[in-house]
Amino acid sequence: MSIEVKLPELGENIESADIVSVLVKAGDKIEKDQSLIEIETDKATVEVPSTMSGTIEEVLVKEGDSIKVGQVIIKVTDGQSSTKDQKQDKQEEKKSSDELKEVKPEKKTDDKAKEKSDEKKPSDKTTPGKSTLVDVKLPELGEGIDSADVIGVIVSAGDRIEKDQGLIEIETDKATVEVPSPVSGIIKEILIKEGEKAKVGSVIFKVETSEVKEDSAEKAPEPEEKKAGDKKEEKQEVKWDIKPKGEIESSRPGEIDEQPPITKGAAPAAPSVRRIARELGVDINKVPGSGPGGRISMDDVKAYVKKLNESREASGFGVKQEALPDFSKFGSIERESFSKIRSKTAEHLSYAWVSIPHVTQHDKADITELEKARKAFNPGVEKAGGKLTITAILVKVITSALKKFPRFNSSIDMEKQEVILKNYYNIGIAVDTEYGLIVPNIKDADKKNITEISVELTLLAKKARNKKISLDELQGGCFTITNLGGIGGTSFTPIVNSPEAAILGVSRGSYEPVLIEGRFIPRLMLPLSLSYDHRIIDGADAARFLRWVAESLEQPLKVLVEG
Repeated sequence: MSIEVKLPELGENIESADIVSVLVKAGDKIEKDQSLIEIETDKATVEVPSTMSGTIEEVLVKEGDSIKVGQVIIKVTDGQSSTKDQKQDKQEEKKSSDELKEVKPEKKTDDKAKEKSDEKKPSDKTTPGKSTLVDVKLPELGEGIDSADVIGVIVSAGDRIEKDQGLIEIETDKATVEVPSPVSGIIKEILIKEGEKAKVGSVIFKVETSEVKEDSAEKAPEPEEKKAGDKKEEKQEVKWDIKPKGEIESSRPGEIDEQPPITKGAAPAAPSVRRIARELGVDINKVPGSGPGGRISMDDVKAYVKKLNESREASGFGVKQEALPDFSKFGSIERESFSKIRSKTAEHLSYAWVSIPHVTQHDKADITELEKARKAFNPGVEKAGGKLTITAILVKVITSALKKFPRFNSSIDMEKQEVILKNYYNIGIAVDTEYGLIVPNIKDADKKNITEISVELTLLAKKARNKKISLDELQGGCFTITNLGGIGGTSFTPIVNSPEAAILGVSRGSYEPVLIEGRFIPRLMLPLSLSYDHRIIDGADAARFLRWVAESLEQPLKVLVEG
């Protein structure tokens, strides 16, 4: 039996991926969990394993394709399943045939009685009949949504389709969804194509079907005269009564709306338009009207909201770029396209920079004695498969610091005006790779000793650089450490990895003269830079947090006593 292998869920908010390479071909025998394709998402490059064993029947994707979650990538033939299913099908077919033989014809009087009974009952069920060409229209998509962008057309002319089968995939400003067919039949004509914008109610397909909805068949298209009459009636519906205090009240029949009083000289707009403006948080008096006498329509409100969003983008999230000069006039240039990871990093850090009020606290830790101990214990850690580094030690120290200062292990919810305090400790480590910066994290760092953390760090860094990191290893971080000590520098200001509350930057340690008991003694000093979200964390708390971290590096017993 042929089984479809689809692209699985890739993580929160990830809907598609680019294919880096296809690792199998038609005719290959594969085992369960064997890698099929290598993909690149916004967050990492990973391999997709097979969910079963069998023989590759067909490969439906190729290198360079962009594919969506749930899309079929490979068809696999499973010989055992096929034989079993064929036997089962034959048994079911025989059983069904036997059941049909046992069915006795009902009395004609019962049929007539049933028909009369059915005629009395209204029904919207589909009934078989003569083949009819049906217009399939784009259905209502939700309040305030009158159109959508067509991302993909899933069927072709001539295809036989079933009711509720997906026809096209559309994207609105709220979601990406598939539009199902309301009937079964054969696709006769496709009136929309990928990349076009479809309006609600517009015909997108013509389908030949023998199913006719009884209730819809009785309904004729609404005459233009009636539509025009409705508009006229709507104008006559709203009557304005001048109240003694100069207030105006709507007397639209049946409309109950807690609308604030409309004062004399207020912007001219229907109650429905005013209601939409209030729901969108728009001051109706600031909306320029395009109708007669400056009357404000629903489209005017939408245009005003769109303009507000564009101006908000220009001042913050998704900053609009100024026009670039033609650099080729000054000399030779090359252009390099963003990878998905680079693109996502740019977008994420831009958001973090403009949405989080950053402050960076700097300090230094005397790690002279710690460095001696690190070198002494490193051989044992290496035997376990890791490497005892300052970063591994800092993971343990930071975990203890988060327990002592819980607001550093939190996220902010501005919509609900709440701080979310976390009771788990996943420490992210920024890894520099040739294709961009990624941040896998050590899960449950509070439950692991430094040797276990060192081994896991070594493994994560290797997987990240070899594009083998899993999506789970990139999610759920609480606090990030970024260590540039191997490269150099004296300090820097790392950007908080939203939605976390803080990030620790580590620079290269160097020997400095330190005054101890009246004498300057060379000590190995490690520069630390703590950037934090000032909405959650105050400066004094940040100074205390970083000093506690520095003292824990200087006196490791502090972690055991206080952490």
